[in-house]
Amino acid sequence: MTTKYLLSGFGGQGILFAGKFLSYMALIEGRHLTWLPSYGPEMRGGTAACAVIVSDEPIGSPIVSAPDVLLAMNLPSLDKYERTVKQGGTVYIDSSLVSRKLERPDVAAFYVPATQLASDNGIPRLANVIMLGKILNAADKGLLEKAMEQVVSAKHGDMLAVNLKALGIGRDL
Repeated sequence: MTTKYLLSGFGGQGILFAGKFLSYMALIEGRHLTWLPSYGPEMRGGTAACAVIVSDEPIGSPIVSAPDVLLAMNLPSLDKYERTVKQGGTVYIDSSLVSRKLERPDVAAFYVPATQLASDNGIPRLANVIMLGKILNAADKGLLEKAMEQVVSAKHGDMLAVNLKALGIGRDL
């Protein structure tokens, strides 16, 4: 089984962190993966995207031109990538920042007010992790915790509990 993810938003929204998290999950499971970040020179405030492919088989190319799963944290990302999602795919939209609905009836859409939820819970910089919790709500909780332990650096160890809280908020939606 192969799943192609395209994560997108403004620089500073944690798009690359989200991609690393998906990658660590795949590594822990012993699966094949690619992680391909892309961001503008502005970084914070510019555009950022991250393509992640997770597969049971070797992966020939890291390019994700037709994602199974799209995460759109802002309107420019939704506008740019909505048409690329594979028929039958899934789109997760931060509805706190994106007011429009999908134009495609052939994909599933989840509207998650992640930025508002993050602010309401005193974790304003973790809307990306709330979205991950929603995307991965069927994943084993232990696997999610192990992956988060790997992706949160020792330098920021105090952030582990907060990130796990954000994952839980997303999973509970």
